[in-house]
Amino acid sequence: MSRRTFTSAKGSSPSQSKVLRIGVIGTGAFAEQCHLPGLQSHPQAKVVAIAGRRPERLQSLATQFNIPDVYTDYHELCARTDLDAITIVTSNSEHAAQATAGFASGKHVFCEKPLATSLTEAKEMVRTAELSGKVHQVAFTYRYLYGLQELRRRIQRGDIGAPYHVRAQHNSWDGLLFKSSGVLRDVGPHLFDLARFLFGPLQSVTGLYRHLPHVHHDRKDDRAKSSAQTTDDLATAWFTHKCGVQGQWFSSRVAPSYAGKAHIEVIGKEGALRASLSRGSIDTLQIVRSSSIQWEEVPLPAEARNESPSALGIMMRSFVNACLRGKLDPDIDASFHDGLAVQLAIDAVETASARLPWIPVETTDQQTRQESSVSFQSPIQAVASGGPNKILP
Repeated sequence: MSRRTFTSAKGSSPSQSKVLRIGVIGTGAFAEQCHLPGLQSHPQAKVVAIAGRRPERLQSLATQFNIPDVYTDYHELCARTDLDAITIVTSNSEHAAQATAGFASGKHVFCEKPLATSLTEAKEMVRTAELSGKVHQVAFTYRYLYGLQELRRRIQRGDIGAPYHVRAQHNSWDGLLFKSSGVLRDVGPHLFDLARFLFGPLQSVTGLYRHLPHVHHDRKDDRAKSSAQTTDDLATAWFTHKCGVQGQWFSSRVAPSYAGKAHIEVIGKEGALRASLSRGSIDTLQIVRSSSIQWEEVPLPAEARNESPSALGIMMRSFVNACLRGKLDPDIDASFHDGLAVQLAIDAVETASARLPWIPVETTDQQTRQESSVSFQSPIQAVASGGPNKILP
């Protein structure tokens, strides 16, 4: 497999002679698209083992990426004394046990988001990580976009004056396909992390999430099928930062995207900045001044225009560099502490969604006559039946 030269992250330089030996836990699509090629693109990293439950898939990936050893039990992989680090790319419910096994055997650990499925697990993961003394990193991909990093630099430089609001949007039609996870825990962690990455700790959070009944399609055969799927199809959050900046985000898998699948905007007293959000295939930054309505493109490195998921590789190489240095780059990398902070925010949305007050609006006679003439049926009526606060499980 071809390897690309990588410029190390800021901070102390990694040793140029050491080779980091890594084991990957997980054999899903993201292991193939991100973890394995990203790690192997670093000249000082070598993936020597992979673990998963499906022997045929294990062997297929091992052959594709030239990995010498395969395991169906991740404990056996973690127990190897010749490994320096592991990366975890499995279902959310497995993260805690696998990370704990990695730390217990003296490994650096890279874990997909969300950190865990409960606050109790996430807090224990942070405690275990700190006690281990090893590098611990969470996969918040958007941090590694060229446009997002330039947006952050320009905010700190004062290009749009004092910022006061941040908003993010993430839409797709994915809800028409069968998916097992909801947008709150799938996309929400990324958006909360970006807000924290730009403006620091959150102070308060509220929000809601909803499941809309509809027919799902299988990706493989495009056949419509009724599904008992109950994960959320749309979620939104409003929040404040301790620094005073306010924000909001909205994510849906039942709405078309607009000008790219996702973006984040920061509004300041003298202008605004808007960065695209993707795995790197769309990586842009725009700016508008308060005296204008015309958005202008901000120049970015040539690598931002290669239309490939470049942020994935940058993120994985950043983990390798952190392990070689013995510490994360605090300017860009996310630790388990960041993962826990995001988990606290997600849990706050779940709590708020069940309690969010809905204020009845007085209906006039004219409104009543207009409403009685409406003949179409909206899917959201099924969600709202039994009262506007009802949440489907």
